Amino acid sequence: MELFRAGSGRSRAVGLSALVALLGCGAALGVGTVLAEREQAAAEVQMDRRTATAAETVRFETRRYVDALRMAAAAAGAQQTLTRAEYAEITQPLHDMRMAGASSVAFVVPAAADEVEQVEQTWRDRGATGLTLDPQRDGDHAFSVFVTSLDGGEVRTGIDMMQASAPAAALAESRRSRDVSVSDTYHLLVDRSLTAEQRQNSFVLAAPVHRAGELLGWVQLAVRGQSFMGATFAQAAQGVLDLTLRADDSDGRQVTVAGLRSSVIGDRDLERTVSVPVAGGTWTLHLDAVGNRLPGARSGLPMAVTLGGLIATALLTVLVWVLATGRERARARVREATAELRAGEAESRRQAALLQAVLDGISDGVGVVGPDGRFLLHNPAARRILGRHEADAGSDSWQQHFGLFRLDGVTPVPNEELPLVRAMAGDSCDQVEMVVRNDVHTDGRVISVSARPIETAAGVRGAVAVFHDITDRKHVETELRGFAGVVAHDLKSPLTSVRGFAELIADALDSQPAAVDQARYSAAKVIAGAARMEKLIDELLDYTAARDATLRIAEVSLRAVVDDVVTARIDAPDENGCRPDIFVGTLPAVLADPVLLRQVVDNLVGNAIKYTPPGRAPRIDITARAGQGGAVRIQIADRGIGIPDGEHAAVFGSFHRASNGAAHPGTGLGLAICRRIVERHGGHIEAAPNPGGGTVFTFTIPAVPDDESDARRHNGTSAAKT
Repeated sequence: MELFRAGSGRSRAVGLSALVALLGCGAALGVGTVLAEREQAAAEVQMDRRTATAAETVRFETRRYVDALRMAAAAAGAQQTLTRAEYAEITQPLHDMRMAGASSVAFVVPAAADEVEQVEQTWRDRGATGLTLDPQRDGDHAFSVFVTSLDGGEVRTGIDMMQASAPAAALAESRRSRDVSVSDTYHLLVDRSLTAEQRQNSFVLAAPVHRAGELLGWVQLAVRGQSFMGATFAQAAQGVLDLTLRADDSDGRQVTVAGLRSSVIGDRDLERTVSVPVAGGTWTLHLDAVGNRLPGARSGLPMAVTLGGLIATALLTVLVWVLATGRERARARVREATAELRAGEAESRRQAALLQAVLDGISDGVGVVGPDGRFLLHNPAARRILGRHEADAGSDSWQQHFGLFRLDGVTPVPNEELPLVRAMAGDSCDQVEMVVRNDVHTDGRVISVSARPIETAAGVRGAVAVFHDITDRKHVETELRGFAGVVAHDLKSPLTSVRGFAELIADALDSQPAAVDQARYSAAKVIAGAARMEKLIDELLDYTAARDATLRIAEVSLRAVVDDVVTARIDAPDENGCRPDIFVGTLPAVLADPVLLRQVVDNLVGNAIKYTPPGRAPRIDITARAGQGGAVRIQIADRGIGIPDGEHAAVFGSFHRASNGAAHPGTGLGLAICRRIVERHGGHIEAAPNPGGGTVFTFTIPAVPDDESDARRHNGTSAAKT
């Protein structure tokens, strides 16, 4: 039944959504079509207007040229005797008009074949100095006798215009009609020396000159087509039209006079053709345009309206579908969410069981406390190591509840120094050693505790600690230290005897003759070997202490430690009597084991002195500055022989000696001891070249926190006042 209802509801939703989609799409497409048709009609009207404007512009421009030529012809015919000077004055207005494309205006006179010499002399007398008529054909001729350049170009007189059919036909038509006539397009005779790319389709306008009914000649205006119409077309096209002006030649073919193509990209879907009368002839003006680029003709409104309608229809269809199927989808989501919750709950239970199994199975103790100091988790290993279940009260009862003491087994650990308490305050701590002694561990157990602060996603803070039982390891270390002490004592005792007796032998030999020099030399070798063995045993013991000795961390005056070392070194000059020159800068207080810290400083200063070239006083600079993470960065720089490149890290290895230090005595343990001591304090030591020659040793030691320094200064001030 439920399935039937769901299927029926979905069918109704599909039908309603489809109806809305069909109606909306139909309306959007219909409105878009109507708007597009109106814009197409507007584009046609705009094209007609621009066609009429362009045609009128061409008519006006050609009429201006024709009228100017008529006036020049009439003025020439009014002269009693036309001379070169009078002709220049008549044609000056044409020059001042700056007629686009006009090349020259010439006065052309007719001449029969037997009159050429007579005509030449006549016009020479009238001012055409140097005129030479050049007949190019038999029969009648028409020579240019006066020529005025309108474009600044070179002009020639004496050209027979009858040698080209186009100007010859224009002259004949002008003579017949007694009015201005236009020629077919051709290349001007003066342009025939140009390249094909430079030549333009041109034409001439010819106006007859009569006096008393007699033909005196013609005023002929030569015009280059593209130059003539270029500026006119640019004005008429306004950047959106393609214009082409064509003329019919004598054999009926249409020849392009001038043309202009706009930079508009697109299909030319609108075109117009209109006839333009020019000096008794007819030219054809052809226009093309991209409809949607005509100003005011087309816009993106139809497309925008159509797309907007389709989008609105889609949104409305989706909305109808959502509303119609919302209940079913809500039920499906509830079922899906329920399944996810159940799966998540099962996974959480599995993860919790796995975590509990891991915690129950590991040998290290793990404890987690909340912000109130109560234990949230205490695995079996933690209960076994601590000997007690977790405390019911807060952290104030932990010391007494578990029986936590310092390594001496007597002094209780202060509550604020407990690792978990420090972690709850935001501090991390590692491998803090203490003794657990209670009714379960009556003999006491030594444990190592590491703790970290934690914070849940909800912002609740707490802490986690890991407990290690190191009682057996401590017993082994104690036995090893005792064994090392016994071995060292047993080795040093016979060495002391060997050295003592060797010195007695050497003293006895001092009073003997030179024959016993070899024996004295051998005794000195025995003494030196015994001394090296004693130094090796001492440094091995120091190396063991640096690794295993209990740290006695306290606030130490670094200046006092350095002054003690420097004083001892200055009071003991080398065999050449050179005392070291040691500079000590401002040194702060640090948190460290004073004995081990002095050993580090003494080893580094001793190395700086030992590895200074013979005959030169050692130069050592000891400075300190604040480092990162609440540490003090201490530098000891020398001017010694330095450490070869690539060995600066290796010198801290056990028994390693730099390759350039073979001539100096040593065991190779001094810097290894320094590294162990610094690393046990949580610091880092490194060596680098000194720019002035030698080596710079840098190590870090924890600084005294500011709050502790302020508290100590306050207590000191209060005590002084008291």
